[in-house]
Amino acid sequence: MAYLGPKIKWKKPKKYREDVIATAKASGCILQFWNSLLVGDELTLLSIVDEDEYSYLADAIYDTSNLEEWKNFRLNYRSLRLWSLTYEQELTTPLHVTASRGFAECLQLLLQRGANVDLAPGGNTALHESCENGHSECTKLLLVHGANANAVTEDGLMPLHVCTCPESLECAKYLLQYGAAISGCSLDEDDTPLHVAARNGLLDHAELYLRYGADVNKQNAEGLTPLNAACSQPQEVQELERYFRVCQALLLAGADVQTVDQDKHSPLHTACKNANPDVVDLLLANGACVNNMDYGGEAPMHNILKVVCYKTAHRPERIVRALLNHGSIRVWPGALPVVLKHCSESPSTIEVLLNAYSHLKVTDTWVESVPAEALVENREFFESIFSLAMTPRSLQHLARCRLRSLLEGRVLKVVPKLNLPTFIKDYLLLECRGYVH
Repeated sequence: MAYLGPKIKWKKPKKYREDVIATAKASGCILQFWNSLLVGDELTLLSIVDEDEYSYLADAIYDTSNLEEWKNFRLNYRSLRLWSLTYEQELTTPLHVTASRGFAECLQLLLQRGANVDLAPGGNTALHESCENGHSECTKLLLVHGANANAVTEDGLMPLHVCTCPESLECAKYLLQYGAAISGCSLDEDDTPLHVAARNGLLDHAELYLRYGADVNKQNAEGLTPLNAACSQPQEVQELERYFRVCQALLLAGADVQTVDQDKHSPLHTACKNANPDVVDLLLANGACVNNMDYGGEAPMHNILKVVCYKTAHRPERIVRALLNHGSIRVWPGALPVVLKHCSESPSTIEVLLNAYSHLKVTDTWVESVPAEALVENREFFESIFSLAMTPRSLQHLARCRLRSLLEGRVLKVVPKLNLPTFIKDYLLLECRGYVH
């Protein structure tokens, strides 16, 4: 091994050491500032931004596009990644971070130190962030400090367009007070705020916009009015009443039940497709045409029968019954075995539909159409149908069919006025009895 001589310890110049120390101090301060933003620590923010050396941090733009660097930068705040709105964006600012999390005190501190409310490095302004997350105090602060209530994102959305949760109602009120355009349309969909409120089932928002003069029959790029938008939105059982209330408010404000979209879908078509029985009743009571066809040649009855198999909890039999009582066309008799197959999980729907026919030609195909599981679960009901292969319909049923035929779609107007027992009235209106006779 070659001899290299004694080790010589190199002493770094004093100026170099001072630069390293200054850099480390600055890095630590910036990191502390960032972590304070994430947890809403306004006292630490105050101590940093009040130093002239770091006042620029109020308008700093952070690149968060590298997820690994983002994780490392936040050190022990890894859990915040699950609820952070900014880690998915490429660029963000302190105003965006505090506004999106509802840290009003921190936001106010930054605004008082001159933070720019118009910055939108990621496409959204801080005002969009606060409205989207329903932080009304942050929204008010931004507006008071000059934020544009009609600022448009890269996706063409104004702040009112991102008020999509119930908590954003106060945000919407502040926006309107500060000049937000009630008729402002989104860039691609041409949606107004009322379209957004209707689509999200936000009754209070919808009523607010209507009070401010929103056009209840404005059509968007797809031809949807707010009423069409509300009816078109897929709805879970727990959401049915919420959308019913919205549709009710729109109709009271003068919404047109006959307006169709580009595919000629009326509100009734889509309400049947989403199986909302209360909305269907509401539309029919307000003059919706029960037999209008869409571009595919399908009436509302077709739409409800196609979804019965996975909308049983929505009580689809109520919709079929309402349509028939308003004079809806019936299914071609040759297609009834298909109805039995796809609606087997809702015997009530099958019962209502079959009771609209005076005669049924029951064959072996009907028996083969019913899935074995459904047959086991509702054997008595299906056997009452299959027995009609050898037995004619009852005289009582034939009398019902004759009377309904004479009334020709006026069943609901006439039957309730007849001096008949309630049981007979319900029978004439196709109330379910659990079997076919």
